[in-house]
Amino acid sequence: MKVGNISQTVWNRSVCRQLHIEEDEIFFPPSLEEPCSAFCLPAEQEKSKKRKRVVIYTNAEVFGDAVNVGNFAIYRALNDLAVRGACPVSVSLRILLTPSIVEERLKEMIVCMEAVCQTAGVSITGVKAEVSPAVTYPIVFAVAAGYMGAESMTRASEALPGQELVLCGYAGLEGTLRILAEQKDELAKRFVPAFIRKTKELENQLAALDAIAAARCAGASAIHQVGEGGIFAALWELGEASKVGMDVDMLKLSVRQETIEICEYYGVNPYQLTSAGCILMTSNDGDSLVKTLEGVGARATRLGVIRHKKARVITSKTEQRYLDRPAPDELMLWWERE
Repeated sequence: MKVGNISQTVWNRSVCRQLHIEEDEIFFPPSLEEPCSAFCLPAEQEKSKKRKRVVIYTNAEVFGDAVNVGNFAIYRALNDLAVRGACPVSVSLRILLTPSIVEERLKEMIVCMEAVCQTAGVSITGVKAEVSPAVTYPIVFAVAAGYMGAESMTRASEALPGQELVLCGYAGLEGTLRILAEQKDELAKRFVPAFIRKTKELENQLAALDAIAAARCAGASAIHQVGEGGIFAALWELGEASKVGMDVDMLKLSVRQETIEICEYYGVNPYQLTSAGCILMTSNDGDSLVKTLEGVGARATRLGVIRHKKARVITSKTEQRYLDRPAPDELMLWWERE
């Protein structure tokens, strides 16, 4: 099969049809659009469903040689909990190392991940690390857990026709930082030190917990983190989850100049590049939501409108095209080439 996430057809045929799901016992049926799983505490099972206290968890994995590679898994997992309305509590890690890795590198990786978790106010509650001859690059699996009330749960399926679509954060930034971390020596020959330093400093933009909390307080309806496949895949996923269409102005997509420069150098499409920390939201008042997000220091822009019709239209100046099914993530394709 092709690298990256499996296609919707493969998911439906080889995954979903094999599962037997008790709808009354779960909050998020398995789907391509939903990264989280949730269940009620045993003592809460007899209460009204909307008043139940829910334990929620999600996982993310990354691979690569960079010392900060695990940070990106943690950012993604914590943001995924936050967009569903959960208060993150803990992160558990599993790390697979290559036989060539030295102990000092493992120590550096843990220091990086601990710093991210401390900033987010969560604890690393478990670490399992092992050396495996089966892996080519170090792989970090992060499982984040939290809790929330069922009545405060936000779903990607809650976008409604007539609502406005807002983008918080920068498309392709996560993928840009991961490429930079892996190819810092090569890119240092291409770009001036100030450019490299400024780009590295953008990592703190991947932590979107404050922006997500502000959006929820401002009445955002559907909230969905941009994942693998980039902003184009996330728009498709939001549309599929809510069974809606949309009109999107491509010129409003926020992309850092650093992303454009590095993507052009490697021939990578930034709109199909993994983007943890970049969040799609819908609201009855997009301009008000944008102001709220800007008030907490986030980059935000009104991207388009949700439509009742199923067509998902991307407009760029005078050109229009329909959104395609998600393509393989550009970072995966870059790894395959490089």
